[in-house]
Amino acid sequence: MTSIHDVAAIARVSIKTVSRVVNHAPNVSEELRARVQAAIDQLGYRPNQSARRLAGGRSFMIAFLYNNPAPGYVSRIQMGAAWRCRDLGYHLVVEPISPDGEERFEVLDRLVAALRPDGVLLVPPLSDDEALLARLAEMQLPCARIAGSTPSADFTVHTPERAAGRMVADHLIGLGHRRIGIITPPPSHHAALRRVDGFRDGLAAADIAIDEALFLPGRFDFASGIEAGEALLALPEPPTAVFATNDEMALGMLTLAHRLGLRVPEDLSVAGFDDTSASLTSWPPLTTVRQPLEDMGRAVIDALANGARETPEFLFTLIERGSSGPPPGR
Repeated sequence: MTSIHDVAAIARVSIKTVSRVVNHAPNVSEELRARVQAAIDQLGYRPNQSARRLAGGRSFMIAFLYNNPAPGYVSRIQMGAAWRCRDLGYHLVVEPISPDGEERFEVLDRLVAALRPDGVLLVPPLSDDEALLARLAEMQLPCARIAGSTPSADFTVHTPERAAGRMVADHLIGLGHRRIGIITPPPSHHAALRRVDGFRDGLAAADIAIDEALFLPGRFDFASGIEAGEALLALPEPPTAVFATNDEMALGMLTLAHRLGLRVPEDLSVAGFDDTSASLTSWPPLTTVRQPLEDMGRAVIDALANGARETPEFLFTLIERGSSGPPPGR
């Protein structure tokens, strides 16, 4: 069985240097790191995880805690995080956790006691859970957040939610729509609420009067997209387009339109947000805003594993597909 001594001999370095490369320690030259990695690859060396933990005082585990009803959103972030963990020699532990009550603290306490993760990744709405963030700080457990809005010293990937909401408004208004329904995020998703602010900005810029009857709350799940869609289409003057602030609700809206015999986009345009996998396989394919979810998952792992503090900037992109078109009669 290949040992660290074999790697050191091939690379012509000390076993301490091999250990520093394996543990992604700083202050190792690129030339030395490449030489050790070449020896590792040549020999097929796999470090002993127990020895790594003892040597570095780390578990090489990162916990991904979530409570988000949109599986497409969670799975894409998880995929990016898991691949980056693999690159860096870490393991990702995924744990659903309740958004309120003492249960979430009990789950966290058990997780930390059993696995002692080196850090925690949070996504909305947990990324804005002030009590949970305070508990993590008390435990001195590093945390990295995606789309956190509340002030925090933790590494946070900030997302251009308001600008993206404005993009959707400009797109639908540019197609000729003047009466547009909006299915809004749950109140606990603070960052996502800015999508609605951006949409309002777009309506105001086009001198379209804001009708609050067209703003209906959703829960970020498929069922609430159907429920809100039923209420919107039952209005005396129903909308000609609907912006659902995530893809799960937009897919619910699409399903409802098909049930009612409405043609999309000839009778009703629908737009979503996130560009999850299902948005491409729906019929028609969903116009949506693409978040680079996998890249964001990778970024937070880099922050937790390597101590990066500089937050990368991520761009959101409007993906125009077959679910949006001009309103009827145009």
